[in-house]
This record gives sequence, structure tokens and C-alpha cells, in this order.
Amino acid sequence: MHPNGNPLAVVTGASSGIGYELAKQFASHGFDLIIAAEDDGITAVAAKLEAYGRQVEAVRVDLAEPDGVQELWIRVTAAGRTPAAVAINAGVGVGGEFATTSLDDDLKLVDLNVRSSVHLAKLAVRDMAAHGQGRILFSSSIAATQPGPYEASYAASKAFLLSFSEALHAELKPKGITVTALMPGPTDTNFFARAGMLNTKLGSAKKDDPALVAEQGYQAMMKGKDHVVAGSVKNKVMAAAAKITPEAIKAQLHRTMAKPGSGTR
Repeated sequence: MHPNGNPLAVVTGASSGIGYELAKQFASHGFDLIIAAEDDGITAVAAKLEAYGRQVEAVRVDLAEPDGVQELWIRVTAAGRTPAAVAINAGVGVGGEFATTSLDDDLKLVDLNVRSSVHLAKLAVRDMAAHGQGRILFSSSIAATQPGPYEASYAASKAFLLSFSEALHAELKPKGITVTALMPGPTDTNFFARAGMLNTKLGSAKKDDPALVAEQGYQAMMKGKDHVVAGSVKNKVMAAAAKITPEAIKAQLHRTMAKPGSGTR
């Protein structure tokens, strides 16, 4: 708690999309905020969130670099506060044939989606465990439930986060810390443009409202749930079907949706 009585939440990847909407959820429910992103849009977002009457600090930092994670946590703990909640949301996608995608892009994806998530979670959990309470939200995806041809590294990174989150939930719940995996389907953000996937069936299909996804993620986290499949009913059906569908079949289905050019026919 801060002297003003408000709990503190940390949200990464908060300059747009689901991260921005998660930050709005925290602000509207009485949390002070520390928000992070690598682009300068994070400063404008902080100004918008201050309209909720909360204390908001923007940190522009590249979480794909270990020093960036450390820098963020130094800023988080500078005032001696332990966050009540941490939403580990920053991530990136890489679309296209693995044989031709940039090695640097694939490795940066692993660094941001996987390594930085483990790094930030380690720092958060250590502080939360010392206080016997806390909530952590990982932004995974329904892509975690299936192999992802033409976005292989992305789907694998989200599968890692789902497994990691479920394991930490079981491990940390007795210590007063809950861990929740947020699993949206295709959502109306700039993800597909950044991943170079606008010309795929996934990229051109109808998408969910990021505000709805964030609201469902926030509610699940506050209830201490281990995961939530967010967005449309179709996402819940897909996640349920994935439990009984062989991996090879799921891979072929995903291949038809993510193949470059599939959305233009």
C-alpha cells in the first residue's frame, strides 16, 4: 500500500491493445500504476490513465533486454512498495515460414515473450512471497493449446507461458500468491500488423474487443483463477476441442489459418 491507501499494479506492454485495457481496468478499480513499454506512446497512455485519479508512472524500457527488466523493477520498488498485482503482458509475434523469417526476430520473440516473463516473474514472486500475498497475470493465448505453423515460435512461447503459469499457480497459492493465465483468441490490436500476418485468415478474420478480453482477465485474476479463455464463445469451444484433438490435426488446421496469403483468397 501507498500512503494514499491505493494498492500498486504493474502492467507491461501497456502502450496499446490488451495491455492498455488491462491498465485501465486496474486504474478504474483503485490501483496506482507503473506501466511499461518500449515505445514513447507509453507517456501519452500515462496521461490518459491519470484521469482516473490514480498515481501513474510510465517507464519506457526494452524488456527484451535483461537490463530492461532490472531497470523496470528498480523503478517499481524505488518507493519501497511491493506491487499487489503484476500483469506480464508484453509480447510480440513473428509470422511467416520459419525457413525465411529473421533469426533476430525469432530470438527477440523468445527473449521478450519467454525470458523476460520468467525474469520479471522471479523478481515479483520473491517480493510477494516475502509479504505473503500478490497476484500475477500472464498474457498467454489460445495459441498455447496447439502447434502454430507459420507462427511457430510465437505459439510455442505462449504454450511455455501457459505451462509456467499453471505450475506457479499450484506452487504459490499456498503462499498467498495467485497466478492466472489470460488466454485470448484473435483480438483487435496491432499484433497481426506487427507480426506481418494481415494477409492470413487469422489476420483478416473478425477479432475480439481488447477491452472485453482485459476485463475478463482482470476479473479472473482477482478471483484467483488459474486461467481464463477470454473473448468470444468460439475461443472457449476451440480451447475445449484442443484438449481432445491430436497435435498433428491441430497443426494442420492452424496451418490453413496462418499460411501467408490465406486471407486474400
